[in-house]
Amino acid sequence: MSDEPLSPAVGVAASRPAPLRAPLDARVDERTTKWLAAATDAALPDTQLFARLIAARDVRDELALLGLPQQVWRALLERHFVHAAALAAVPAPLSALPPVDTSEHAAFVDTLRALLLTYSSPTVDANDAHCLASIIAHACLRPDHLWRDLGLAGREEVTWMLTRYFPTLVVLNVDNLRWKKFLAQQRALSLGLEPGPAPGCPGCEDYGHCFPDHP
Repeated sequence: MSDEPLSPAVGVAASRPAPLRAPLDARVDERTTKWLAAATDAALPDTQLFARLIAARDVRDELALLGLPQQVWRALLERHFVHAAALAAVPAPLSALPPVDTSEHAAFVDTLRALLLTYSSPTVDANDAHCLASIIAHACLRPDHLWRDLGLAGREEVTWMLTRYFPTLVVLNVDNLRWKKFLAQQRALSLGLEPGPAPGCPGCEDYGHCFPDHP
């Protein structure tokens, strides 16, 4: 498993395929830099990953969409962003944000998170794995490709993230399915259900490509 970090912010922005997203991506890159300035150790690949994931929601005032309870959020900051409290750019704590209503899809989130954790790598911090599983499960409720929902640069960064944290799950994707479709499929199979789309899939531009037999 590679410890190489995600692409530097400048390189990531230059490689994105959707020019119309560039202004927002520039904001995410800038906010990522600010989060890394508050990092306990900005050189750690996991810290760089969480800085990116947090920044992608932070710039939209959507930190609650990470799906992290207040206590878990504070513990994540203590592990990776010990200087966050002194950083003026860090917004209100999660407790000050309206909660995300996942009631309609609570079972999906809970079961996907649990599934991811059954494949968790013993080489990563267990608390980080729990955070990431929640972030991924909640991202699957949103209507885009998973890499965009997470605020990453592309599929290759999702692959890096999943390989680092859930490597034995990644090797099951023998058909090279898109990651959101694959995760929804594996969740369904683990529950003895017929595979189908994740809750956010119908709003994606490629829904018809991934699920031609679904309305």
